Amino acid sequence: MGRLFLLVVLAVVAIWLIRRAMVHASRMKQGDGPQAGKPSVQGDLVKCAHCGTHLPLGEARAVGDRLYCSDEHARLGPGRG
Repeated sequence: MGRLFLLVVLAVVAIWLIRRAMVHASRMKQGDGPQAGKPSVQGDLVKCAHCGTHLPLGEARAVGDRLYCSDEHARLGPGRG
């Protein structure tokens, strides 16, 4: 009985490993590697003068010498704090 249990456990582990390898291979083939789903940040990060959120410099809105994360925050001006 103990050998049968061990055989079943080994079979389940083997199937899991094979399935995991197949999923990993298909993701790599599709270009969904470890970086998939993460936005690429290019350039320096800046801080919104209103809320303090960090964002790439290329996405920031400049008003005078201050940078904002959105048009709404640029309209509201510098935050308190």
